[in-house]
Amino acid sequence: MNISKIKNLIHLIEKERTGTPKELAKRLELSERMVYNYVGILRKDLNAPVVYNRFRQTYQFQEPGQLVWEWMSYAN
Repeated sequence: MNISKIKNLIHLIEKERTGTPKELAKRLELSERMVYNYVGILRKDLNAPVVYNRFRQTYQFQEPGQLVWEWMSYAN
C-alpha cells in the first residue's frame, strides 16, 4: 500500500476529478485492480462514503464531511 497514492486518491475524490477507474489507474500509476482495492480500503477501513457517479464518471463522497488522516501534535 502506498500512502502517498492513497492521499492523492482522497484529494481527487474530494475534487470529484478522478475520471473512470481506468483513467484513475493511469493517473496514479497503478493497476485498475489496485484502484478498486484502495477505494475498498477507504470504504471499509476508513468508513468513507465513497461512491462512483456513472453520469459524471468520477468517484465522489456521498455526503458532506472530511476525511482527516495526518498527525496533529498536541504540544504547544
